[in-house]
Amino acid sequence: MPIDIRQFACLSDNYGYLVHDRVTGATAAIDTPDAGAINRELEAAGWKLTHILNTHHHWDHAGGNLALKETWGCEIVGPKGEAAKIPGLDRPVGEGAEIMLGASKATVHETPGHTLGHIIYHFADDRAAFVGDTIFAMGCGRLFEGTAEQMWSSLSMISALPADTKLYCAHEYTKANAAFALSVDPQNIDLKKRSAEVETLRAKNIPTVPTTVALERATNPFLRAADPSLQAAINMEGAKPVDVFAETRRLKDNF
Repeated sequence: MPIDIRQFACLSDNYGYLVHDRVTGATAAIDTPDAGAINRELEAAGWKLTHILNTHHHWDHAGGNLALKETWGCEIVGPKGEAAKIPGLDRPVGEGAEIMLGASKATVHETPGHTLGHIIYHFADDRAAFVGDTIFAMGCGRLFEGTAEQMWSSLSMISALPADTKLYCAHEYTKANAAFALSVDPQNIDLKKRSAEVETLRAKNIPTVPTTVALERATNPFLRAADPSLQAAINMEGAKPVDVFAETRRLKDNF
């Protein structure tokens, strides 16, 4: 039986997620950007928090851990590479770890780049991945701690997930990401169409997240570093994809 996912906006541009196993009632918060908002959503749904699944240590992802643990006594799962930085961590996990949320299973994948220990949670049976700040709709996380090589590897792994996998990103950055994507991939017809759709959605304050692996393969410049048209647009014809990715990320940082 599939999981239920409750998505809600919080802070300035974060999304919070509650994942609920219908069989057992187990419920996880994916990161804890705002404990108050998470509690309100739990109350509205009639759910009890049993787990916190942290993707990385930044305050807008783990800042609500201790308050929620005090209220609910929930188990906190997080990246073993950042164990000392995750408040209240009970279970450090790394590549290939399996997390049982009641009867629902998530597999952990390490995705260093934004931070060195960043992880994502892939509910394969439900075609859902909670990707934190590794990938955004038409974007990717800044390289605060990791290297371009690490992030390119992480993004390549996500790109290799089944095409219909929904990617639940942690921020609503899509409109700004689309503007940059068009600057480095101006001939991309799929991108032009998607950018127009995003303008319409955001004008109505409708979320552009989740996205899908298929949509990101077609429109996200950070996944398209091997594409000749993008390479030509940034004067890197024939370069190694990782080097094209690094240059694309540098351009975005200065956009």
